[in-house]
Amino acid sequence: MKTLRETGIGETVRVVRLSGQGAVRRRIMDMGITRGTSVYVRKVAPLGDPIEVTVRGYELSLRKEDAEMILVE
Repeated sequence: MKTLRETGIGETVRVVRLSGQGAVRRRIMDMGITRGTSVYVRKVAPLGDPIEVTVRGYELSLRKEDAEMILVE
């Protein structure tokens, strides 16, 4: 498995697990990123932060620290 941060531009992956805890994990889940959800990586900023993804039909920007907590396959 790899993290969402390690996913390349143009790849579609499926969320396997969220490794964060507490409020951070809850915030990620509230954004629609839950186990089994498909995530398409649209863009990555030149320095790697933020990462723009498409989740459940809408676009979302994630910090690289948050993207590291999302395990995908």
